[in-house]
Order: sequence, then C-alpha cells, then structure tokens
Amino acid sequence: MHLKTIKQLRNLSGKTVLVRVDFNVPIKRKKVLDNTRLLASLPTIKYLTEKKAKVILITHVGRPAGKVVASLKVNPIVEELSGLLKKKIKKLETGSWPSSAKATADKMRLKLLKDVEGLKPGQVAMMENIRFSSDEKNNTGTLSQELANLVDYFVLDGFAVAHRDSASVTGVAEYVPAYAGLLLESEIKGLSKVTTKPKKPFVVVIGGIKTETKIPVIKNLLPKTDNVLVSGGIFNTYLKAKGYKVGASLVDKNYEKEVLKYCKSRKVILPTDVIVGTMDGKHFRPVKLLKKPHQVCKKNEAILDMGPETIHLFAKYIKKAQTLVWNGAMGYFEQKPYDIGTLSIARLVASRSKGKAFGVIGGGETLQSMDLVGMSEHVDLISTGGGAMLEFLSGKELPGIKAVTKK
Repeated sequence: MHLKTIKQLRNLSGKTVLVRVDFNVPIKRKKVLDNTRLLASLPTIKYLTEKKAKVILITHVGRPAGKVVASLKVNPIVEELSGLLKKKIKKLETGSWPSSAKATADKMRLKLLKDVEGLKPGQVAMMENIRFSSDEKNNTGTLSQELANLVDYFVLDGFAVAHRDSASVTGVAEYVPAYAGLLLESEIKGLSKVTTKPKKPFVVVIGGIKTETKIPVIKNLLPKTDNVLVSGGIFNTYLKAKGYKVGASLVDKNYEKEVLKYCKSRKVILPTDVIVGTMDGKHFRPVKLLKKPHQVCKKNEAILDMGPETIHLFAKYIKKAQTLVWNGAMGYFEQKPYDIGTLSIARLVASRSKGKAFGVIGGGETLQSMDLVGMSEHVDLISTGGGAMLEFLSGKELPGIKAVTKK
C-alpha cells in the first residue's frame, strides 16, 4: 500500500485544503464532553497551518439523516478546537446545502464561496455538520463536486470514516488531488504491522456483542496468529450452538455455524469458566464450564463476564505475546461486578504493550475500558475507528484509503 500523504505536498502556502476529520464527539449543554478525537487530528491541522495553507475542516456529528438538527451543530466543536489550537476558528455556514430550495442554496453557495476566498493563509475554518445534507451518506447529487470546487486539495484524516463511501470521504477525491493526513497515515502504518508481518507470538483478543463484525476478523487473522482469545457475545453464541443452555445470554443465532467453524480451531482459546447472574448485578455466581453441554444459567440469568480461571488462562497467552490486538469487551462491563474480566484484560494488554509487544486496541468499549484503568498511554496504537479498524483487519479494502492510495 502506497499512501499519498500531506508530507509529499509542496508549496502549500495560500492553497485551500479541505480536511475530512472525524469529530463525531459527545456534546452536552453545548459543550464537548470528550475531545480525544480533536486532539488526534491536531498534528495534521498544525502541519497544514504551519505551511500557510487555508484549512477547512469538515465532519459529521450524530445521525441527523439529512436534516438540520440544532443539537448536532458543530458550534461547540469550533469553540473547543479554538481553545486547543489557541486561535479562533471561523465557522462556515452551509445550512443543508445543496439539499435546500434552489434560491436559498444559490445564495448560500455565493456566501460560502466569498467566506472561503476571504480566508487568510494559516487560518482554520469549519463547515457545518456535513450530514445535514441528504447527499452526504450515499454520495449523491452534486455535493462532492461543490465541496471540491472550493479547494485545491483534499485530505482524509478521519480513519473512523475511511470505510464510508460518502461525499466527504471518497466523493471529493474524485475531483481534486487527495492525500492522507498524519492521523490516517499513523493508523494505517500501525494496523499494517498487524496484518503483514506481525512479530510472533501474535495474539488477538476478541469480545463484544456484534458477532457479524468479529467473525470476518477471526477468519482473516486466524492463519497469521498464534492464538485468538474469544469471549463476550461470540462465546455465548458458541455455547448455544454446542447445545449449552445459556438462559437470557446475548447470542446471535444467524452466525452459529460460522462461530462453530472458527472456534473449533486449536488456535482459538475459549473461556473455561464464566460469571452468570442478573443484569442489575445483585445476584451473580461463577460457573465452571464442562466439556459436555449442560445448563450454564437459569432462564432469568445471563452469561455476563468471564470467570477468574479464564482471566488467568488468557493472561498466560497475553504475557508471551510480541504482537497484541484487542477489540471488544469481555462481558457486560458497564455493570459491576461484570467489569472484572474486561478491566483485567485492559491492564494485561497495556502492561504488555510498548516495548514488550506492539499493542493495538480499538472500538468504543475497548477504549472506554482502557480509560477506566488509566493505562491508555501504554498502548502503542489506539485506533480511532472501531468499525473501520475491524474492516481493515478483516482484509477489506476501505473506500477512503483507496481514495488516497497511489494508483
């Protein structure tokens, strides 16, 4: 893979650059609650401004479905980013163009063009939530051309949206030269270490509840790994498919055959005990898993975490790893005491990373659990894109990455 990166651009002074970032962050009472994604793209923004480029940022927030939603406007992000950059960010009003009525849209286009032309070298501006346009999601209409007409270059820096074939991700790249930002470049380099020539032993830890997104990862990485440690919803589905009675446990009946197929591999390490209980955490107990199918939990109970014996089992493999990948919680970690398994894995992965092993984590729950143990700084690569990371590890070609790759 030969990326075209912003470092290959020459003479950026005075050039207008559209940067697709992923600033889809939680906002409450007009304040950004978590600025991690903003911080992740700061190096790209600073690099371009130091080269005296005119930088226009574009992002989505939430799922407004092509309508203007006041609570999903980017104003709080503009304010937060202004503080981080220590310079005022200009807000570019775009409404829902070009989805709005023709007369209104034409007036908006002229104003937007004038505002863009008025930007000074080194200045940063941000457009309104791109998903206010109904043409964004499926790259329809003239949105991508209209965005391209405003700029000289396009930069994709939001790895979390690289698996989207949207107007602001792949559409613009059809009309102006497209390059990868520093964040996107670092994510791809880090994940490529895992998919090309990972140092052995190579251990993958897979959990979470979305079986359909995890099976392709196991399928693609299994030949390259030494071991895959499986827990969470995938394991529940495995037990159900084998004939165990799992009560109210979360399972995916649509993927029972695939789970059985891949989990029978000797490389796949499965839990030997689990914690079952009620969802409120008031009643729980450990259950040792027998080789012969049996009743694991009652109808009003569910498998909500892996047991202490399994934690010790998984630890043996993690402590020997030279390459580590972790995605997905081990159980219902949002409710105590079912957080023990997930937080234990978080500590183990972080302790083994940076030096002893090359450690990669990704996915919302995974990042959240690492934050809870306060060890994020010890992980080599924290992927900002859960879905994009899984698709990359599944061996799929991501549309956004294709758009910034040398032909």
